[in-house]
Amino acid sequence: MIKRIISFLTPPSNWKIPVLILSGMFCGLAAYSIYVSKAWSYLSDDPEVCVNCHIMAPQYATWNHSAHREYATCNDCHVPHDNFFRHYMFKAKDGLRHATLFTLRAERQVIFIEQAGKDVVFENCIRCHEKQFDRDKLISQTKGKYVSHHNDRYCWECHRETPHGRVSSLSSVPYARIPVLESPVPEWLKKLIK
Repeated sequence: MIKRIISFLTPPSNWKIPVLILSGMFCGLAAYSIYVSKAWSYLSDDPEVCVNCHIMAPQYATWNHSAHREYATCNDCHVPHDNFFRHYMFKAKDGLRHATLFTLRAERQVIFIEQAGKDVVFENCIRCHEKQFDRDKLISQTKGKYVSHHNDRYCWECHRETPHGRVSSLSSVPYARIPVLESPVPEWLKKLIK
């Protein structure tokens, strides 16, 4: 059975060299794409990774000027934390969607969070702030009764500017400094060009 599969996948003898060349080119392009995109950096929780895509600059800048910066990174809010597999599966799925949109230049000018992302952010709001739901002073009072609204609406329906403020463009944070991306061009090539 295994021998049949191997013989089926093995190209005819006159095709071996072109197949090897094409395979080498494909592997080289794949390795270069991983290098240029810094794919390994997306496994970390470093917020600067989010600005690898220039379109995320306003979100990074507004987060960097918020109180959440001291306590939460991007992944603390935007990735599930209930188990290891869901955490990395969501991160991979969302990352591939973002990479595809940015590669095809299909991103929106103003970024809006998708429904799956809203659900995850909401879960994480509750996860971090759940102790506040049983404190009377932090729960809204309606007709003499204290009510916690975490079951009937998203947190940001009331807390609109947490933690990103009014993000529409970099004009929302005009003096923001964001990390500048490194050039993907190797130093030896830069010297060769000069």
